[in-house]
Amino acid sequence: MPETTRQEFRAMLKPGAAVILPGVANALAARVVADCGFGAAYVTGAGIANSFLGIPDNGLVTLTELTDHVVAIREVFAGPLMVDADTGFGNALNMRRTIQVLERAGADAIQIEDQVFPKRCGHFEGKEVIAPTEMVQKIKAAVDARTDPDLLIVARTDAIAVEGFAAAIDRAHAFREAGADVGFVEAPLNAEQMKAIADDERGLPIFAAHEHGCCANAIACGSASLLCDDAVGIDAALNQVLRTHMGF
Repeated sequence: MPETTRQEFRAMLKPGAAVILPGVANALAARVVADCGFGAAYVTGAGIANSFLGIPDNGLVTLTELTDHVVAIREVFAGPLMVDADTGFGNALNMRRTIQVLERAGADAIQIEDQVFPKRCGHFEGKEVIAPTEMVQKIKAAVDARTDPDLLIVARTDAIAVEGFAAAIDRAHAFREAGADVGFVEAPLNAEQMKAIADDERGLPIFAAHEHGCCANAIACGSASLLCDDAVGIDAALNQVLRTHMGF
């Protein structure tokens, strides 16, 4: 039996499992999510930028501001928390401190990404990514920095929009090989890409995120909006969740 929220989170991520992580940007939202019966949540960087600073998700939220939100959310939410740490706020040295600070704040999983710093929302156009070798070094720094081996390091790639789908899959696997617990392919453009991620023959744990909410990355619109007509089943499942947990 899991003894900590980090162990609980790892136990939730079984092959084929569908884990819903509602996005929360503050402690009030976390209370609402808990009251609705959800056992885990996602501290959304975009949500903090939108609600706290009143700006788009363009990389201006600081590590201190993010940490303050994580601490407040941790105080009121008992279940596992996945925290969006963007690019780790700089290079490999910055990444090391980011992991240490967010682990102390109560994160159970920390998501990092391969965009340049400052970054843009993963569903915006005009993104740029760093070299895979640089991201590998940042991942190694993140893994080395954690004190609890149960803390999950989730390594996201935004390379589909920049280098293409095959390159993004290669990055996800390179990130896993560098020590990340989970790879995360951001913003696939169609159902075929979603299926290819799930069926990848190398069989490593990989998330895929589009606007309907895999890996708790749900937005109303974005670069993956072409998937809207292909997500009827996901919509039906989410509507059932709303009926069950919220009485809609």
